[in-house]
Amino acid sequence: MQYRSLGQQGLRVSALGFGCMGISIAYGPSDEKEGIEAIRRAYDLGVDFFDTAELYGNGHNEQVLGKAVQGIRDQVVIATKFGFDMTVEPVGSGFNSHPDNIRKVAENSLRYLQTDYIDVFYQHIPDPNVPIEEVAGTVGELIQQGKVKYFGLSNAGPDTIRRAHAVTPVSVLQSEYSIFERELEDRNILSLLKELEIGLVPYSPLGRGFLTGSVKPAEEYPENDMRRWDERWQGSNYTYNLNAVQQLRELAASKNITVAQLSLAWLLAQSDNIVPIPGTRSIKRLEENVGASQIVLSAEDLGRIAEILPHGSAGGRYPAGVIENFTRD
Repeated sequence: MQYRSLGQQGLRVSALGFGCMGISIAYGPSDEKEGIEAIRRAYDLGVDFFDTAELYGNGHNEQVLGKAVQGIRDQVVIATKFGFDMTVEPVGSGFNSHPDNIRKVAENSLRYLQTDYIDVFYQHIPDPNVPIEEVAGTVGELIQQGKVKYFGLSNAGPDTIRRAHAVTPVSVLQSEYSIFERELEDRNILSLLKELEIGLVPYSPLGRGFLTGSVKPAEEYPENDMRRWDERWQGSNYTYNLNAVQQLRELAASKNITVAQLSLAWLLAQSDNIVPIPGTRSIKRLEENVGASQIVLSAEDLGRIAEILPHGSAGGRYPAGVIENFTRD
């Protein structure tokens, strides 16, 4: 496993992390035992960067991760998030980044994770009712108290990033970014991260599974699977994206790798300040993902990928009414 530095504050992690969300929510029924086994196997393969959040099962996901890293806590980097009002239904529809809630979430996370410090504490989503300076200052206090090591932002735009960084240095930004999802390029966020020396942690780096090559139309997924309402799995979008993946599969086959490995290697090739966090409950898929850290793509390979998907996939990643929350600056 290769290792990378994120930000200017000394955060160093494996080149590929592990997104724990799917263990608890979003991709069908959860299986705690299976999730713990996947996390432990990831660690055995050299992965030391694990991502969770209070939103993922209202603490359940953090508890699973906490159990999984018992005995190896000092050898791993744990990232979790705050920013939602967990008392509002449906869960995830309200925001709360007020200082008292940030502190409360931090204490809950420490308890759920069975640890006395959080490595990376992200604001999960900007809160329109709380100035980002106030959020950054509160996390800065938690850093001074030793409860948090590094400050992160998630789903934030350029102005938010710059203003937060001026108060408490931001080590990492977490946002969706992949061959399929290229919004960060359109909004000039990548250049800002380079300017401020902030690392990027792409979530859904495999297009929520579309880039694994194992997909089916939206209506064939169960009601509790987010791909059922993802526009990329619907109608003509699905047809376009399926054709693109087939072309990626042909390129991958010419290199004796999988589409997933090609996609992760593409991300790693964009900058040495990028650490994707693919998630899976499958040991086989996990081992496949980790193998991508050893793959080097040529300029010709990168050019071919740009021909196949010059602007990303067809279809938005969130329905209208939801995406505004994730693009607010």
